Amino acid sequence: MSGSGRKQPPLRADRRYGAPAGQGNGRGGAKPPKRAANGGGGRRRARPARGGGGLLGRFFGGLLRRLLRLVWAIGWRLTAMVAIVVAIAAVYYYSTLPPVKDLLDARTRGSVTLLDDNGTPFAWRGETFGGAVTASTVSPNLKNAIIATEDRRFYHHFGVSPRGIIGAMLINMRAGRPPFQGNGGSTITQQVAKLLCLGVPYDSKVWKTEAAYEADCRQETLWRKIREVPYALAMEAKYTKNEILTVYLNRAYLGAGTRGFEAAAERYFDKHASDVTPAEGAMLAGLLKAPSYYAPTNNLARAQERANVIIDLMQEQGYLTLAQAQDAHDHPAELSKTAAQKAGGYFADWVMDSAPSFLTTDTTEDVTISTTLDQRIQMAAEGAMRDVFEAKLKPGSKVQAAIVVMSPDGAVRGMVGGRTSQVSGAFNRATQALRQTGSSFKPFVYAAALEAGMKPTDTVEDAPLTINVPGSGPWSPKDFEKDYKGTVTLTTALKLSLNTAAVRISEAVGRDKVRRIATDFGINSDLATGPAVALGVSEVTLLDMTGAYAGILNGGTSVKPYGLVKLTLNGDKQPLATQDGGLGQRVISQYSAGELMYMMNQVIESGTGVRAKLPDRQAAGKTGTTQEARDAWFVGFTADYVVGVWLGNDDNTPLTGVTGGGLPADIWHETMVRIDQGLPPRPLPMIVPDPGMTPVAQGNGAPMEDGAAHTLADRIIQGLIGSLTGRN
Repeated sequence: MSGSGRKQPPLRADRRYGAPAGQGNGRGGAKPPKRAANGGGGRRRARPARGGGGLLGRFFGGLLRRLLRLVWAIGWRLTAMVAIVVAIAAVYYYSTLPPVKDLLDARTRGSVTLLDDNGTPFAWRGETFGGAVTASTVSPNLKNAIIATEDRRFYHHFGVSPRGIIGAMLINMRAGRPPFQGNGGSTITQQVAKLLCLGVPYDSKVWKTEAAYEADCRQETLWRKIREVPYALAMEAKYTKNEILTVYLNRAYLGAGTRGFEAAAERYFDKHASDVTPAEGAMLAGLLKAPSYYAPTNNLARAQERANVIIDLMQEQGYLTLAQAQDAHDHPAELSKTAAQKAGGYFADWVMDSAPSFLTTDTTEDVTISTTLDQRIQMAAEGAMRDVFEAKLKPGSKVQAAIVVMSPDGAVRGMVGGRTSQVSGAFNRATQALRQTGSSFKPFVYAAALEAGMKPTDTVEDAPLTINVPGSGPWSPKDFEKDYKGTVTLTTALKLSLNTAAVRISEAVGRDKVRRIATDFGINSDLATGPAVALGVSEVTLLDMTGAYAGILNGGTSVKPYGLVKLTLNGDKQPLATQDGGLGQRVISQYSAGELMYMMNQVIESGTGVRAKLPDRQAAGKTGTTQEARDAWFVGFTADYVVGVWLGNDDNTPLTGVTGGGLPADIWHETMVRIDQGLPPRPLPMIVPDPGMTPVAQGNGAPMEDGAAHTLADRIIQGLIGSLTGRN
């Protein structure tokens, strides 16, 4: 082939069909016949019939194509219309958006920070704003934790994530919830739009409270989701990503009354948001899902579990190395000492109520209130109640109790308004519950007698007694023990809490005088006018009773219980209100107060209150049990503090096996032991009577005045004439 030099013919495929007879198949042969146009005699073979299926297929295929073209025609036009509407709405929202700095703190009310007697914060009310922070000034640990858990594509999307919304809808529906209830699938930009309430400002005429306004803004509805889209797009056009994140950092509510991450970092960790660790940043970011539920002050273990989930997300997304994540797991975030104490909820509410509402509950300013609270004493009182109840109450008991601890000048140092101590806004049984006082009222009866010139050694008869009460008929008081003691001293009558003796004394000195002395000591309730006033049938708060006993301790001068020392607007140097003390007017003489203290001391030494006796110091007090044991009291004092304890049921049903000398005395004893711990024992300024000798004021040895034993019968016989109608 190569040597011939001749060009080879091109290769051709063999014909499928043979040539007609007599025709060659070489190049010189005749050409094959042309194909018929209609296939007749040509080489195309007819397609086999398909039984009519081809016709139906062509029909439905054509119909489907026409439907698709119609859907496409409608779809793109509808999409274009929606896009135009969204664009117009976005342009409108864009024009209404203010500068970023105007969005950082839009609270409609201020905050109140309460300080204890050492100047340490112990409670917050309202909404605390710790100051503006930016995305560039907060700790990267916090910023990364927020991005990892809330919106991992924050820096890459245009403000809305359709994939996230659809995914959230599917999750909700699989969980049996409506598509927009539960997981929202919102980007951080959309969450900021929600925090801004889509630009709708708070209007008190539309919403009764700010809480109602915020609840309306947080509603997850289809219409609100639709409106979020143009608002989010407008923000993305108006602000940078970091500016949007800055608004989020400052406006998010994070539990415990904190608004913004700076306030939350200070509230929970006592540090700035720029200084938080990975574990702390994860815990703060975890609050965004459910601020109150995951607040570490509410449940630290739950908050730490939530933080662990976010730490893992940060590690998965590359914000933490494996070693850093493990270290964060091994060293979880802990509350600061101040946040962990959580003391004084009832006390804080009482102080808030004691000041003008426009400076406390309704304040539009940030306010700081210095108070009399001693957190050591507060924790001691809470612990005493808890421990006594755990040791002596049956499981499931609903019995309630309250405690007030006060200095002799009326400064309240601790307050427990119920068995649940870590609360805010709850019913305060120490200040709001009006309950009958029982025999804890009797010291005011004996104070009136001492002021009238009687002595602790004077005698009175404890025997059956009937008094005719105009309009009510005969009334016969009974002693608790049902065995009358006969002729006893005033001291014995008080320490054994003898009812008939107390009524006889009250009738002798005059009910009006008893009522006046009790009122002057601070019992502000409407006292009974009948003879039963001597037995404590009137309703009084524990706070008022404790304050009245403080008047006895300080030598007979009334006190007004107080907790607020100074109220200052943040940024001002001069306080708007101050309180120097609670001392009022003298009610009884210092000498009478000293004698009464001695009599009340005998209640604890050998009377109904022996269970309250302290091991290392003198104390004085009085038990109280009301009719059918509906209320049980013990109120008393040492030289340093006055403590009042009340026990009862909220529904006023009788207690079972409880008297003032029982559980209330136990709680009083345990409270006093704890609050006096570390204080040197000091004697009470009481006057011990000594018949035939000069009485001496214990503690300073100074003689007071001559005194001798007296027979009470000579002093009260005239007072009893006319009030006693007979004896049984």
